Amino acid sequence: MSTRRAVLFALTALLPAAAHIDAWAQAGKFADPQPTIDNPRKIVLSLSEDDPKRISAVFSNITNIQKYYDATQVKLAVIAYGPGLVAVLKGSPVAQRIASLQELEVDFIACGATLDTMKKTKADLLPEVSVVPNGLPEIVERSLRGWIHLRP
Repeated sequence: MSTRRAVLFALTALLPAAAHIDAWAQAGKFADPQPTIDNPRKIVLSLSEDDPKRISAVFSNITNIQKYYDATQVKLAVIAYGPGLVAVLKGSPVAQRIASLQELEVDFIACGATLDTMKKTKADLLPEVSVVPNGLPEIVERSLRGWIHLRP
């Protein structure tokens, strides 16, 4: 048998094994319970710093998470509190990036206590940013309801 034919024969013999390995890798991608439309992964991210590098890191992490999970398999929320609240105020340098993430169904939520401290109101926020009374307890309550808290 020629070398070329021997290589082709060997590769053909490996195809079923390669398919099995790929199926095994896909099956082990997610922990149980598997994320579904009715039971997506729920992830809440903290945005607590007024540092362009940190804000960018949070948004980059959101993008990476969205790439990993199908859009129907993940629900993302960003809680902005403390100095991080400036990112969701009108005139924010990241307003366009937030709008883009909102189009992908990422929720942005502002801390009402921080708004009060800054003497700001809901009218000072970017469009579609919701307000909760206090950001940190919101993270705690979401965690108790099964959300995973990330602080990139």
